[in-house]
Amino acid sequence: MYAQSKGTYYVQLEDDIVARPNFFTTMKNFALQQPSEEWMILEFSQLGFIGKMFKSLDLSLIVEFMLMFYKDKPIDWLLDHIMWVKVCNPEKDAKHCDRQKANLRIRFKPSLFQHVGTHSSLAGKIQKLKDKDFGKQTLHKGHANPLAEVTTSLKTYQHFTLEKAYLGEDFFWAFTPVSGDFIRIRFFTPVRIERFFFRSGHMEHPGDKLFNTSVEVLPFDNIQAEKEALTEGRERTPKYHRTEDGFIRIGAFGGGVAEGEVDASFGPLEAMRLSVLTDSPVWVILSEIFIKKAE
Repeated sequence: MYAQSKGTYYVQLEDDIVARPNFFTTMKNFALQQPSEEWMILEFSQLGFIGKMFKSLDLSLIVEFMLMFYKDKPIDWLLDHIMWVKVCNPEKDAKHCDRQKANLRIRFKPSLFQHVGTHSSLAGKIQKLKDKDFGKQTLHKGHANPLAEVTTSLKTYQHFTLEKAYLGEDFFWAFTPVSGDFIRIRFFTPVRIERFFFRSGHMEHPGDKLFNTSVEVLPFDNIQAEKEALTEGRERTPKYHRTEDGFIRIGAFGGGVAEGEVDASFGPLEAMRLSVLTDSPVWVILSEIFIKKAE
């Protein structure tokens, strides 16, 4: 309870752990880029009570629950009971309960902390558990991107969704793209973008890249963008290609990567889009999405 007024978030750690480099920044960015405030626990380790982040506003509820039952069950077990009490309906099945709890408990991978001690809080018990996800080579890189709705015409493979990739939780994996397929990022409010970086493929499937795919933007004020950014020189020759639906082509993938700066003359952007121009011979993975807002 002492920590409740000291910050926005509270993280439970122990003194017998090792941490990945830059864990503080990673945790902060992951919390700030959550699309809603519905979550109750962000997990940065799959072991016990290590690396669990809570909103300070929720600490009273959590502490009071633990004080009532800590002698009966381990704290990490009690966390699951808290969520069951909050969102599970006895009249619904276990799958419904699991879906509801998944909105409250969100896991970050790979784990940021590893337990190295052997002492347990339970009398007479030696604790030798290790987090198998700690130290794994990550197959994606996450960033704190502007809040947006992401959609795609591509068929997603299993649970590797575009939403998770945009939030930095996982990579996006989809079946073979064809000409006309797209990935669209529509910002909740128009935002000025300084630069962008998209990486396709990863170390386990390096060939699953985007080929002949353009990067496009949709300015909020299309008329002003037309005047200031689409033409240049005395003869007002075209500087950028505009698509039939109003998007402006500003870059393209090369070697599986697309990166560049966004012309400040465009002003705030309503959306960005990756457009597949020709059929691809392979599936596609999008392992990094970074959209940097202008200062």
